[in-house]
Amino acid sequence: MGWIDTPLTVQSVIEEWRWDTSTIVVTAALGLGYGLTRRRADRRGRSASAGRSWAFGAVGLGVWLLTGISVIGVYSGTLFWMRALQILLLLYVVPFGLATGRPLTAVRDSLGSSGQARMNRVLASAPARVATYPLVSSIAILATPWLLILTPWYDAVLRHGVVDALTRLLLVAVGFLYFYSRLQTDPVPHRYSQALSLLITVFESLADGVLGLVLWLGPLVAVDYYTEVGRTWGPDLRMDQIIGAGIIWVLGDVLGLPYLLTLMRSWAADERRNAARMDAELDAAEEVSTPPTDAGARTVPAATTATAEAPVQSGLWWENDPVLRDRFRR
Repeated sequence: MGWIDTPLTVQSVIEEWRWDTSTIVVTAALGLGYGLTRRRADRRGRSASAGRSWAFGAVGLGVWLLTGISVIGVYSGTLFWMRALQILLLLYVVPFGLATGRPLTAVRDSLGSSGQARMNRVLASAPARVATYPLVSSIAILATPWLLILTPWYDAVLRHGVVDALTRLLLVAVGFLYFYSRLQTDPVPHRYSQALSLLITVFESLADGVLGLVLWLGPLVAVDYYTEVGRTWGPDLRMDQIIGAGIIWVLGDVLGLPYLLTLMRSWAADERRNAARMDAELDAAEEVSTPPTDAGARTVPAATTATAEAPVQSGLWWENDPVLRDRFRR
């Protein structure tokens, strides 16, 4: 890993590019694999919307590629705020795009019945359930930027290209695990309420804000490395870190809005499904409790019949309904 002496200008944003082998190879392989699985699924009559493919290719793989070969990757070893932007994109934006593309669904749709059965067994396994448990994925995505930036790990990333490449892959993997398990648009080991995801999102926003404050007001990170760089242009080390802190704090919340809107839409859909299921249960209970009417018999007023057949019951209304009483006493 190295730094660049060319000052960052509008012209350099357009002209500065680099060859990043790890990013190019990984994104090309994932794009090819996704395209082949989608094509095979289409032949089996299981087509997906174009929007899903666009999210996976343009938002997921496209942004991932730009973080490595564009000006972001070029200056990530020179400016702290550029590295902070790269971390933010790899941990949140890229995984969100990949998860929105529903890659596991594409793989599952491209398999036969035996392959789908094997995939279902893997998803139902204990390791898969533990990895996608809300607390596990949330702690992973919350702790990763703290550990990366505030420990010697960050200095190793700046100085060693292999560590840098592996770290960027890890960021995408951690982010994908989180968004995959929270969006739940792909097959998951267990489905959790989207209300829980909304609550977790609030805590994540607070954690990002705290990290931004620590970087803004705390000591400088990787001082020895950035001193060796000896950059004579752009912001000084303190201002550079303050800009990076603002990116993590403010821009992180802005970029999280699409995810928040998606969660709110999914939560509303869950509420509609729950309401429909409750209405169906109430209708079924009413049909069971209503006796058939004899056409030749004299019609008796409902209130008189209820009084004659059973004593007046007390308590909450749902306690007197056999279906709901059993449901809420579980």
